[in-house]
Amino acid sequence: MSRGVRNNNPGNIRRSAVKYRGEKHPSTDPAFKQFESAAWGYRAMFVVLHTYWQRHGLKTLSEMIGRYAPPAENATDRYVAAVARESGIAAAQPLHTLDRTQMTAIVAAMSRVENGVPADPQEVAEGWELFKKHKP
Repeated sequence: MSRGVRNNNPGNIRRSAVKYRGEKHPSTDPAFKQFESAAWGYRAMFVVLHTYWQRHGLKTLSEMIGRYAPPAENATDRYVAAVARESGIAAAQPLHTLDRTQMTAIVAAMSRVENGVPADPQEVAEGWELFKKHKP
């Protein structure tokens, strides 16, 4: 079982000063956040990407993943290509982070890249509902 799955953190979001709803405190993982359920972990991914879109002006899959998984730490080009292929959304296509169809496809694909296993569509959908209910 991958670390992201064990931590209910399908996006492998690193520990930081940012606190998300559904986050476990204290985390027992020294580097990554832990969530009460995978749905809360997916919600955090939606929040991160929405923040990139809203506050940082990142409007495409390529721009968002470039920040989420920077080249200094990741094979970013391969990450973008895998998410684009699996989600059916082109790397340079403008996104809107309040579009359920786009974002659930992207987050599910990112989870697969991060964890090596397909995302559970029900958990992704629950994460989307939590995001919509508890917007940042």
